Amino acid sequence: MSQDKFTNRLANEKSPYLLQHAKNPVDWYPWSEEAFEKARKEDKPIFLSIGYSTCHWCHVLAHESFEDEEIAAYLNDHYVSIKVDREERPDIDSVYMTVCQMMTGQGGWPLSIFMTPEKVPFYAGTYFPRESKYGMPGIMEVFTQLYQKYKEDPDHIKEVTKSVTEALDKTVATKSETRLTLEITDQVYKQLGKRFDFTNGGFGSAPKFPTPQNLLYLLRYYYFTGKSAALKMAESTLQAMANGGIYDHVGFGFARYSTDEKWLVPHFEKMLYDNALLLIAYTESYQITKNPLYRKISEQIIEFVMREMRSSEGAFYSAIDADSEGIEGKYYVWDYEEIFNILDEDLGDLYATVYGITPEGNFEGKNVPNLNDTNLESIADEYNFTIDELNQHLEEARAKLLTAREERTYPHVDDKIITSWNAMMITALAKAGKVFEEEQYIKTAEAAIDFIETNLVKKGRVMARYRDSDVKFNGYLDDYAFLVWANAELYEATFSLNYLRKARELADNMIDLFWDNEQGGFFFSGKDSEKLLSREKQIYDGALPSGNSVAAVMLARLGYSTGETAYLDKLEEMYYAFYEEVKQGVAASTHFVQSLLLTENPTKEVVVLGNDKNILAKLQKDFLPDVTLLASKNAEQLAEVAPFASDYRKIDEDPTIYVCENFACQQPTTDVKQAFKMITE
Repeated sequence: MSQDKFTNRLANEKSPYLLQHAKNPVDWYPWSEEAFEKARKEDKPIFLSIGYSTCHWCHVLAHESFEDEEIAAYLNDHYVSIKVDREERPDIDSVYMTVCQMMTGQGGWPLSIFMTPEKVPFYAGTYFPRESKYGMPGIMEVFTQLYQKYKEDPDHIKEVTKSVTEALDKTVATKSETRLTLEITDQVYKQLGKRFDFTNGGFGSAPKFPTPQNLLYLLRYYYFTGKSAALKMAESTLQAMANGGIYDHVGFGFARYSTDEKWLVPHFEKMLYDNALLLIAYTESYQITKNPLYRKISEQIIEFVMREMRSSEGAFYSAIDADSEGIEGKYYVWDYEEIFNILDEDLGDLYATVYGITPEGNFEGKNVPNLNDTNLESIADEYNFTIDELNQHLEEARAKLLTAREERTYPHVDDKIITSWNAMMITALAKAGKVFEEEQYIKTAEAAIDFIETNLVKKGRVMARYRDSDVKFNGYLDDYAFLVWANAELYEATFSLNYLRKARELADNMIDLFWDNEQGGFFFSGKDSEKLLSREKQIYDGALPSGNSVAAVMLARLGYSTGETAYLDKLEEMYYAFYEEVKQGVAASTHFVQSLLLTENPTKEVVVLGNDKNILAKLQKDFLPDVTLLASKNAEQLAEVAPFASDYRKIDEDPTIYVCENFACQQPTTDVKQAFKMITE
């Protein structure tokens, strides 16, 4: 059926997800007062559908139901239908996802909400099939029964909506009289250990997500406690993911998750934030272990992102779809014969042996290349190659396969530019550039942050989304918190005080816009943003760390690097504000608990006057989460951003290093070896 005869209001939007539904026969509205006014005027329930453009099951629901004229006709007659892109409006998504989880015990996308014209839900679900199956009611059955309920039993609807409103009110964190302490860091470690898959790496069973924040936590826990099992958990996960099919061995980059516990078959969608956070995890693991595998994967992630996710303007796209030509994974998988047709018999045989390519395949008769059961040393011996020779042949094969793959129909790219996700990639690139001494990575990060500052800051207010020259939506807590992180990392990579100054300005604005003056902690949406059913205050990490988690870590880092204890005071309040929630699920907020490792252990503030490149390069390469580093030609330049260092002076005009612990400083020195000993002991 051609969809071109239908066009709805979504055609005027910029969101790729909304535009995917612009030619549905469903009379979709964007989230707008116009839609709510129509529902009130006509006394119709609202069907709210939330998803995103690279979501496989969102595509399935659209093709099965929203392109169906019979279903559309019923929806148009009985409901007001609203579409929301969760990546543009995470504030809306968060509120209604909370409701779905309260009502059903689970959540996910597409998110389907049935609500009153006053925006209060009375029923929630996710994907509904066209006809009843999988133990789920068919979508037409859902629509008809809920409409009847809405019209014929208004007392029941009132009762449900009242209970939903009351339950939402209880979800917002309130301040405890008890404070989180260092003890919680051990509890997080133990809980991660209980959930750890000692056979395959990672946490839990299928589907298995990378959850990089868990790995970042374990690396820091190992650093502060010396418990080698923490490092072992992180490393075995990183190695297993690098071997598995979740990693694209032809074009590089990580898929969103694995459908199995062995990291073999991915959900082929690639997200900017996953690759950013995993780039940080692999880079930091390299800092600790100097294992060349971690550098290799880090550099390959960057190669992929630069080739496939970077805009011509220097910023980064959001996501690449799992589907092409309507088939999941079609762009990425291989026929057995195809490998030999592209590579010839000898190279094809080698590639198939190394990457597990078989006639029967490992995904619906096709092959996902992987190294899960591969021993490269044994294969090198078998083929009479050195390891270097084997790697050269495999690289030749990979390049040929990538060239052939690029002839296929490329998946849909969600090319909107999200501030928070870009900030994550900027953070990752700055860190990688610093650690690997690759100036180009840092320059790429600087170009991206310049784009954000030029295009996504309006009258001093950070905005959330840019696409096709259209800037929309007041930035959320995540946008501010991740931008603070990006600027802090760029400072440590460049020692340009302008980045530290911007980090402080953003943190101050974040406190002004999002801080809960009564209960502590940060709300997700700003005081100047649209008022929704609930003003969420999130602490649990999802696919990426929560805004409060990142804000907490950055308040610690800024407090120590600038000497401004007001940042640490705010963090102290957060340890009371989120006590109850963190205690309920200690391993659900690993990034937030990271801040306790910083504040409850000794920290060192290092000030280098004269920019001694030897010690700066050494400190940049090593993993030292308890060390904050300030560097400048002289103390006067530091005064604006770090007043505590304004009186420091060079010794005999030589580069001079001050090492302080919790703002109490030892005698300055010009001896690099002595200084490094003071820092690392």
